[in-house]
Amino acid sequence: MTAQTMTVENRIDAAIAELAPHFAERLSRNPSVCELHAHGEGYHERHFPHAVVFVESTQDVSHVLRVCNTWRVPVVPFGAGTSLEGQVNAVEGGISLDLSRMAEVLEVNAGDMDCRVQAGVTRHALNAYLRDQGLFFSVDPGGEATIGGMCATRASGTGAVRYGTIRENVLGLTVVLADGRIMQVGRRVRKSAMGYDLTHLMIGSEGTLGIITEVQLRLHGVPETLAAAVCQFDTLADCVQTAVQVMQMSVPIGRMELLDDVQMDACIRFSKLEGFRPVPTMFFEFAGGPEAVREQVAIVEEIVAENSGSAFTWSTREQERAELWKARHAVFWACLAYRPGFTGISTDAIVPISALTDMILGAKKDIEESGITAPIVGHIGDGNFHTVMLVPPGEDGLARAHELDRKIIARALSLGGSASGEHGVGLAKMEFMPDEHDGVALDVMRAIKHTLDPNGILNPGKLLPPVSSRADLPA
Repeated sequence: MTAQTMTVENRIDAAIAELAPHFAERLSRNPSVCELHAHGEGYHERHFPHAVVFVESTQDVSHVLRVCNTWRVPVVPFGAGTSLEGQVNAVEGGISLDLSRMAEVLEVNAGDMDCRVQAGVTRHALNAYLRDQGLFFSVDPGGEATIGGMCATRASGTGAVRYGTIRENVLGLTVVLADGRIMQVGRRVRKSAMGYDLTHLMIGSEGTLGIITEVQLRLHGVPETLAAAVCQFDTLADCVQTAVQVMQMSVPIGRMELLDDVQMDACIRFSKLEGFRPVPTMFFEFAGGPEAVREQVAIVEEIVAENSGSAFTWSTREQERAELWKARHAVFWACLAYRPGFTGISTDAIVPISALTDMILGAKKDIEESGITAPIVGHIGDGNFHTVMLVPPGEDGLARAHELDRKIIARALSLGGSASGEHGVGLAKMEFMPDEHDGVALDVMRAIKHTLDPNGILNPGKLLPPVSSRADLPA
């Protein structure tokens, strides 16, 4: 019998039987292990893999893909499981490929400010490794994500306004293709004009074109001076306008985060923040030399004053800054505690800076009309924001939340924005792909997918919508 004539279950059994001698105890069909790999941190229904394989090298990944491609068995890469849009769910079963044991920092080139790491290294682990070298890795999406997962979902975070997203901080990759071939893309140089940019083709591909096993990263020098500040506003419009003006003045700010009144109330309660009111609030971080930081602060304070903001509350000591940003990163858990028993759905959208005021105020209006509690928090310096929709128990709660999400995303698209600034597509955002990309663009994406993965084994059912999707239909 051949793979083409066998049932799906028989193909999966054959692939697992072939993989078992090589991986031994690193291949598990234990229901509890499969359950842990059936979902990320999103709200989506769980989809169980048939087995989990724990890989420790690029050659391990190559071996798994060669076998699974032969038997036409789905392979879903899994890092830390922090994805929010269903990227790691095994919607067609198959093998969940766990890369978390590929956790070595392979080299650091301090003089060139770059490093090479295995895909399972987390950002916290990398920065701990770099601590005594005066360098750090800048992309901070909040969760304890792996570097490979951050590349696969094109992650961003609080530091993107100054240092860029993961896309701007990757120099090269090692990628294993669907048939097991190992591909090296990119170099250690900061730019190259040689050939197609395959490095950035893989960034954001969510494991549908290849599996990233090693990453060459840009690093940054630790700033001489860091200072964090918080200011509050009586109106959301004044708060958003402050962010817009800071960016239009080209202030090289380190981080700038917006929390609306509901989100701030949740954070005050959850993180025991003292001295703050439950009103729209901006968190700032200033970085650079002492004189540069003083100049940044002076400009931003003037903008804040012009928009009726309160005086800065300063946190200059490292522990105070860490506690402040810990409260910011805990917003999801603060929201869940704010409405016990509710389900939290975190979603995102992004618009050009000039459209930010219309977007945020419009989203706030959509939320109020929906009757759903949905705090707003945003990496506001690059136009990206999140709503954490707190879905009440009951039959219609989830449907109401999805309706609100569609309204917010439709508003973002109408303002020239995107349905996701950093969460990626996965399962949940797939329906918006035809709204954001025309039919020709989607055809090109499908052609690339078919060329690199003709048997469709790499993370099937994600990112690319079926051909019959709404705007994807021919005229």
